Amino acid sequence: MRGLWQLVCVTLFVVACGGSGDGPPGPLAKHIDDMHIARIPLDQQGSVVEAQNKWSISKMEAANAEAQVQEADSQLHQAKNDHKASKLAIDSAIAAKKSAEQSSDMNRINTAQNDLRNAEASEKAAKQRVKYFEAYQRYLKKYQRYTQENMYWHEAKYEAAKAQIAKSNSIAPKGINLDDFPKQAEQRGKRTEGAKQKAEGEKQKAVSARQDWLSQQATADKATGRTGTLYDPMAPKEGGPTMNKGGIAQEKPEQIKPMESNPGNMNSTPTTGGGDKPAEGSAAPQ
Repeated sequence: MRGLWQLVCVTLFVVACGGSGDGPPGPLAKHIDDMHIARIPLDQQGSVVEAQNKWSISKMEAANAEAQVQEADSQLHQAKNDHKASKLAIDSAIAAKKSAEQSSDMNRINTAQNDLRNAEASEKAAKQRVKYFEAYQRYLKKYQRYTQENMYWHEAKYEAAKAQIAKSNSIAPKGINLDDFPKQAEQRGKRTEGAKQKAEGEKQKAVSARQDWLSQQATADKATGRTGTLYDPMAPKEGGPTMNKGGIAQEKPEQIKPMESNPGNMNSTPTTGGGDKPAEGSAAPQ
């Protein structure tokens, strides 16, 4: 009974601390109402406007990543169906071979044996393609988590920008510690970097699985004389994000500086608006 109580206490402690770290990111703990800086001239709010725009972009990127995960589920389902069909083709080839052997017709036997070898080669390729799509799906899920973390990071930077503007204009909202906002943004930046690294790790596994499939598929195509290409979600596209070696092109979250009188010091300049959009040479999802 004592052991059960200890387990319950540990579980409650983990939940109170925000879970195991594998769950999706939660909302920000600290916000500043826009009304507190509403009377500050717009020409002094450039950093706030820029941070808000980047936050909006990051929200769209997170929504797009979610849609890609759903599409990958459908693609994986189709790949599994194709693999099932390839196994049925082997069964048919085995039955045809047995029939040919009973006829003692060497031409039929040779043809049946060749058909069976081709069916087996195709099944191996189809099986490897399923593994590739599974790896790609895992990558997309990690990438989706990354975009979620990135979205909250940009929101935290938006809140920090508002706090900086408020402080530089001697505005001190009751019950709000303006010095907490840079810390919040820094914490979210660290979470984003961790999620980014995990996504990159899964991406490399997906790239490796893709190469294994391409090799097996080339062998099967050569044996069967098949022409044309199967759908490949990570195939390089001209001007697309899967060209060359790949990678998630987001700069490492910058160090959030303490509050200073100059609001421009709070302005960050990641490579792109949301921090997620891959530069040429990355293998982020399409």
